[in-house]
Amino acid sequence: MAKGAIVDALTLPNSVKIPQLGFGVYKSPTNVCVQSCLTALKCGYRHIDTAQFYGNESEVGKAVRQSGLSREDVFLTTKILTPGGSVDQSYRQCEESVRKLDSGENGYVDLFLIHSSSPGSEKRKELWQALERLYEQGKAKSIGVSNFGIGHIEELKTFAKVWPPHVNQIELHPWSQQKEIVEYCEQHGIVVEAYCPLVRNRKAQDETLVGIARKHRVTPNQVLIRYCLQKNWVPLPKSDNPDRIRANADVFGFELDGHDMTLLNGLDQGRAGAIVKAVDNS
Repeated sequence: MAKGAIVDALTLPNSVKIPQLGFGVYKSPTNVCVQSCLTALKCGYRHIDTAQFYGNESEVGKAVRQSGLSREDVFLTTKILTPGGSVDQSYRQCEESVRKLDSGENGYVDLFLIHSSSPGSEKRKELWQALERLYEQGKAKSIGVSNFGIGHIEELKTFAKVWPPHVNQIELHPWSQQKEIVEYCEQHGIVVEAYCPLVRNRKAQDETLVGIARKHRVTPNQVLIRYCLQKNWVPLPKSDNPDRIRANADVFGFELDGHDMTLLNGLDQGRAGAIVKAVDNS
């Protein structure tokens, strides 16, 4: 039996525990998102990743309330993409997300991220200072970034009260391993989250991947999730198909050996392998 279980967690720089396997809800329609989250929670997921941009924060919050689980037993992440124009306004936008996800008297999210580095230097500062305020007030237990390169994280140092960011969520899979930013994050204790770990099924027929899946009698997607776990990343597989949600959680009965990992590591295509975004490390 392979080591590991769905309840396994990594430790963030501020000592908060983050369940290593997360459930993503990107483009999960509001009419199915609640049921998908309930299915995931029933399968044992204890970490759900949403965003303001996804338009389904309320549905994620509703699922947690309907699940019968205690709020503290589910790790909730969301993200802010569009700056409000001031720290105060961006903070208010973040507060609204917290209300949608946790309507309790002392509502909070477990992790709040800046969704992208693209708004520019001044707006990144505005967003980070809004997240710091949220963190100081206990409305976010951890704060971090997404799609940030080395330069963006170093820039935070010049004004941040909270540094390093607790998390950097980036696109990661065998074809886009983003080694430079991953190494930087590891050196600074920043937990690395992997979005698009399943490459949106575009590599399901890849010969190397299929061969490894056959060897272990599992699906290609299960191999990709297991790959991320063994890299010490936090994969965020997304699906609205109940059978796939269950299968994506069933990744603790096998382990990729050194040869498997070498083969998968050899698939890296650098920036060309990204299907959404490779970070800018300048």
